[in-house]
Amino acid sequence: MNTYNNFLDKQTFENIKTHLMSDYMPWYFNEYIITKEDNFFQFTFVFLDEQGINCERKMMNLIEPVLSNLKYSKLRAVKANLLTKTNEIIEHGFHTDQPEGTTSILYINNCNGYTKFKNGEKITSEENKLIKFNSQLEHTGTSCTDENRRVVINFNYQ
Repeated sequence: MNTYNNFLDKQTFENIKTHLMSDYMPWYFNEYIITKEDNFFQFTFVFLDEQGINCERKMMNLIEPVLSNLKYSKLRAVKANLLTKTNEIIEHGFHTDQPEGTTSILYINNCNGYTKFKNGEKITSEENKLIKFNSQLEHTGTSCTDENRRVVINFNYQ
């Protein structure tokens, strides 16, 4: 696993953060996080999935600086996740994002939520931090208790 603090220059990151944290970001309600049985919800925005680009060009332009810094041959999925504040931190269940390749997570805001790996390692949610890891590593995201929302962008690629 690799961790990159201050992954993007300040102005580029602030542009992404401002857009994702604004009242005008079109978040979509998902009734579950991992499976329909988990009884948790989240809001998401899918930039790209297996069928291709799933949003307006301006949204893809927003994340282009991240994409240009990732080394990939095939981009499989890019999705922003928004988890709302809870009374206690909730871990949402270990999973993998794809059967092979690389997963990267860009943290958009500071909060006490985290990404936890099955081996016990925790990565704190600090804005403009990117982690890159083998997609086969089981991990889970969490809610947060100290901010109204926890926002990340998840990249899956080969």
